[in-house]
Amino acid sequence: MDEIILYGARIHNLKNLNLTIPKNTLTVVTGPSGSGKSSLCFDTIYAEGQRRYMESLSSYARQFLEQFSSTEVDSIRGLSPTLAINQKTNSKNPRSTVGTITEIYDYLRVLYARVGIAHCTKCGNVINRQSAEQITNSILKLPTNTRIELLAPIVKKRKGEHKEELSKFMSLGFSRVRIDGEIKNLSDDLSLNINKNQTHNIEIVVDRIILKDGIKKRLSDSVEQALKIGEGDLLVINSNSNTTNEIFYSEKNSCHHCDISFPELEPRNFSFNSPLGACETCNGLGTTKKFNDNLIIVNKNISINEGAIAPLAKKSSFLYHMVETIAKEEKINLNTPLKDLPKKFLNTLLHGSNKIYNFHFSTENSTFKFKKAFAGIHHWLHRKFYETNSEKIRNDLLEFINTENCTSCNGRRLNPWALSTKILGLSIMDFCELSIENAYQFVKKLEKELKGESAQIAARPLKEVAERLGFLLNVGLNYLTLNRSALTLAGGEGQRIRLATQIGSMLTGVIYVLDEPSIGLHARDNERLIKTLLSLRDLGNTVLVVEHDEETIRQADHIIDMGPGAGNNGGQIVAEGKLEEIMKNKKSLTGRYLSREECIPLIPLNERKKGSEFNSFISLEGATENNLKDLDIKIPLYSFVCVTGVSGSGKSTLIHDVLVPALSSNLVTNKNKIQNKIKNENENEKSSKQKRNYKNLSGHHHISNIIELDQSPIGRTPKSNPATYCGVFDNIRAIFAETSEAKIRGYKPGRFSFNVKGGRCESCEGSGVKKIEMHFMADVYITCQECNGKRYNSETLSILYRGKSIAEILDMSIEDAYNLFQNHKNISRILATLVSVGLGYMKLGQPATTLSGGEAQRLKLSRELGKNSSAHTLYVLDEPTTGLHFSDIKILLKAIHQLVVNGHSVIVIEHNLDVIKTADYIIDLGPEGGDKGGKIMFAGTISELLDRTTQSHTGYYLQKLLNQENSNYRKDN
Repeated sequence: MDEIILYGARIHNLKNLNLTIPKNTLTVVTGPSGSGKSSLCFDTIYAEGQRRYMESLSSYARQFLEQFSSTEVDSIRGLSPTLAINQKTNSKNPRSTVGTITEIYDYLRVLYARVGIAHCTKCGNVINRQSAEQITNSILKLPTNTRIELLAPIVKKRKGEHKEELSKFMSLGFSRVRIDGEIKNLSDDLSLNINKNQTHNIEIVVDRIILKDGIKKRLSDSVEQALKIGEGDLLVINSNSNTTNEIFYSEKNSCHHCDISFPELEPRNFSFNSPLGACETCNGLGTTKKFNDNLIIVNKNISINEGAIAPLAKKSSFLYHMVETIAKEEKINLNTPLKDLPKKFLNTLLHGSNKIYNFHFSTENSTFKFKKAFAGIHHWLHRKFYETNSEKIRNDLLEFINTENCTSCNGRRLNPWALSTKILGLSIMDFCELSIENAYQFVKKLEKELKGESAQIAARPLKEVAERLGFLLNVGLNYLTLNRSALTLAGGEGQRIRLATQIGSMLTGVIYVLDEPSIGLHARDNERLIKTLLSLRDLGNTVLVVEHDEETIRQADHIIDMGPGAGNNGGQIVAEGKLEEIMKNKKSLTGRYLSREECIPLIPLNERKKGSEFNSFISLEGATENNLKDLDIKIPLYSFVCVTGVSGSGKSTLIHDVLVPALSSNLVTNKNKIQNKIKNENENEKSSKQKRNYKNLSGHHHISNIIELDQSPIGRTPKSNPATYCGVFDNIRAIFAETSEAKIRGYKPGRFSFNVKGGRCESCEGSGVKKIEMHFMADVYITCQECNGKRYNSETLSILYRGKSIAEILDMSIEDAYNLFQNHKNISRILATLVSVGLGYMKLGQPATTLSGGEAQRLKLSRELGKNSSAHTLYVLDEPTTGLHFSDIKILLKAIHQLVVNGHSVIVIEHNLDVIKTADYIIDLGPEGGDKGGKIMFAGTISELLDRTTQSHTGYYLQKLLNQENSNYRKDN
């Protein structure tokens, strides 16, 4: 069957859809955010494909697998096996890396275990492991008539007379022995000449041979006997002319020079998840957490009683009372500035001592009397951090911890034995620290240089490594390294890594469902991604992509445009067919943008209110973090600044890792003051102690507050919804508690919470639905019969505000709720922000688990934008267009520009050209990603950028877009 035919899809907001999708095509499903794209692709097509596959397995196998409930669709015909590559959260395991995710590291472990050349961890000499036959053949390569002696080591650097060993071998018929380099005859009284107080090396002479024809059989027998006596080690002394040489052979990995034996190389020796390979200090994490004195000590210019040491700031604490006792016994005044205290006393406080102190003090509830040594604040905090069950306490203690590279392995995760094994001079971690592009070139070089047996052994793992590296290159991830932690990957990077892994499987006849793979990609890199999607199609697969990227839509074989609006206004197919058909369809909002009938307008700087031109700047000098090349940059304030550049060029590093931490440590707000006595310079003193990845920062005094929005996911639980996430639900519950009826009954705001007992329906515990476990089948969720899905009991629902119960309020759209609560300042302000970013259609109590990616991102953004901030605030946004349609971006940009009009500053990290073209100021990083990036390619206005399109990838694609739109934009003279 050449088509996927779907009848009656009605999950979420889908309106009983009937749809036909041609197989073996690249099909793009697009439309406004919340129009039902994910519901169609993931919750219907993918879920049904997975459910059918699960049902083909035995009931025993199904109990160990994720279950998929029956999809709300009448029928789907022509459905092939489905695989989803979505924007699921990347692994939170600190041991997960790009290499482990792609399985490249597994092949590297095999490669290094089988063809790696081991070196001694102390002296660096090559360690060779050889069989008896290999040793024999090696000896036979010596010149004919060479005199050799085969010696078996029996004592290595040990004290004693060694009478028993010598007697044993004399009784076995051996007559010669070498003691400390001197050949002697083995006799009964030989031990009398051995000093028992010195270390000795003793070898038994097994045989003396002259190499000539026909000697191989005797030599082979002697070699085997010597290896047996020497427990796998053998020394060959060869005499030729006037020279004498020693050759050490071993059946095991050992260094004769250092007398160290090493385990046999296995793939698990190179695993940082195995005790055999992991660094013993950091257990394979590559980092260690240490409590830092500079973070514990707030300010040396004030006393302990004034808060100089943060963990002692609370005077009622058990720890403070212990310190107070020590101070009394040592006759130390705790009101003395910390810098004037004796160093010995300060060291005792921080690191403890062996002196026994008599502790006797009382706290609020108890009296304590005991004798013991004081272990120190470091020990106290360490024990508290690792023994507490409270996540809040652990998060609070993180304030005093520095995460540093492990000093033993220097952040490389493996033990010295694994790191000393090399191929062409590179250890496995040296290889993993190369960029994907350089690693690929190294593999190609390795394929050419390996010869003989090594080449045959390495052929298969090298082929797998090269293919997977090639796939990563094709999806624009050439700047990553294999040891890059999964924790640091953006959502789009993680998705493209999984895409590359799937391409490597070379499956055919599969339906691949992707969720916006273009996220995080520059227009230049996006071209390579599209080629990858087309190659996946050309293998004989159906590629179904939820996407808003214009170039991806234009390259699609088939387009499905959902709409016409979002939420209840969506869930329909507005247009379907090839690109030309979509562009001609007047009902298609997407088509109108593709045909340039509609476009996102430019907002030139001269349209701003007067006085907002670039008068104030943040100046950052000498930024050096990751791949940044000692950058100097000036960022205008009271403006919309867009930081762009190809993937991996250093945008996030510059903003999130350098600029924002630098500003945060230099801004003095009420939050970071510790009592009124600590002055501004004390904060600067503290920040200067911490690692600085920049030389100088100025202009920060213009800013009063920073709001940073990164790509970390929002909390997604069944009970989480827009009302609770944005904080508006607390105000709504307070309003219900203020009604006359609620006051008469004594109801407090907690009565109207569905998370606590009292007002909620106890049958479903405030969820509105019940989960029925079906064992071998998927769990079934049914509407609670007690409350009919309203979450509350009848008494709570009887309390009305303007004729509506709390459940009816949660079931209202945000736009309707805004109209209802217009007279309530705090509520209307938050709801107005949600409406301004295009979420007015969403229900106030819609479960967060049903939100699309674009909706979740805008919800997070709106919560921050809705905060009432009158002071000059710097907003830092990281790709806010994620999951947004052209029309949604238009709404979002209006909200962002309004922030600037209101007197704030906005910095956005973005690749979307429609966002870039509306920015007041553009900073373009490059020229490439990874080691080839980290430079400022351009900084200025759009008109200046368009004059330098040959030097900037961004400028080139921006000019291309503006030409297509036939923009009336004119460059400023």
